[in-house]
Amino acid sequence: MSLRHTEVTGALEPCGDQDHPDCGVRDVLERIGDKWTVLVIAELSPGPRRFKAIQRAIHSISQRMLTLTLRRLERDGLVSRTVVPTVPPQVTYALTARGRSLTQVVQTLVEWAQAHQLPIRESRHSWDEEEQRRLPQ
Repeated sequence: MSLRHTEVTGALEPCGDQDHPDCGVRDVLERIGDKWTVLVIAELSPGPRRFKAIQRAIHSISQRMLTLTLRRLERDGLVSRTVVPTVPPQVTYALTARGRSLTQVVQTLVEWAQAHQLPIRESRHSWDEEEQRRLPQ
């Protein structure tokens, strides 16, 4: 006997009740599930880093997106920002205790993505080819 789709997703309700209000879980998951957030937390997990070091480590992130991501993480209490009054000012970012509590989860997610990236790419390729065959020529 297998579960129907609704029975499987029903078991994953964040508050344990299908009639629950959002209960705030979605808001938190949107923040920590964002691809840039995951990468920034992974980059900060070894220790404090300067803005440019983070940007160099995360290929393809724009300065604007990194700034927005760091500000959001700081607002959520996951990252701290320290300014050293030099000329020019030196700014370092570090995970707070709350942010460090995410590192194991993020590391597990990154390891899973690394281990499954090739099979997922192959599945996407196969699916795309099948979709092309289904389209009228």
